[in-house]
Amino acid sequence: MSLTFVVSAVAIQDGDGRLLTVRKRGTSRFMNPGGKLEPGETPLQAAVREVREELGIVLDPADVVALGEWSAAAANEPGAIVKAFAFRAELPTGAVPVAAAEIEEMRWVALDEVQDYDDLAPLLVAEFVPVLRALSR
Repeated sequence: MSLTFVVSAVAIQDGDGRLLTVRKRGTSRFMNPGGKLEPGETPLQAAVREVREELGIVLDPADVVALGEWSAAAANEPGAIVKAFAFRAELPTGAVPVAAAEIEEMRWVALDEVQDYDDLAPLLVAEFVPVLRALSR
């Protein structure tokens, strides 16, 4: 039986539809900002908290849209599964993301260029990108 991590993950897009990806310190894969839920915390509360802690971006919970619950191979934990409560939010006007907490690097990725990267998390590629592409049509 494999280990399963339960997280909230947020697709943050800018005005051009690019997706903000982050790489945590000591890892090699870029993923959506987010993280594990704290005791008593809802998935939405965790999503908003993690984005604030990791990027300094304050999201209004009313502007965060639930996309679903998805599972995939964990990006940085061989043999583990990540179950994600998935959300989408636009980058708030005037907000400038800054790598903080365990985030070592950030990168904006255009949805039509995802195939050009070999260091993106499986959940991002398999679940988030197809849904975001469909929503942008």
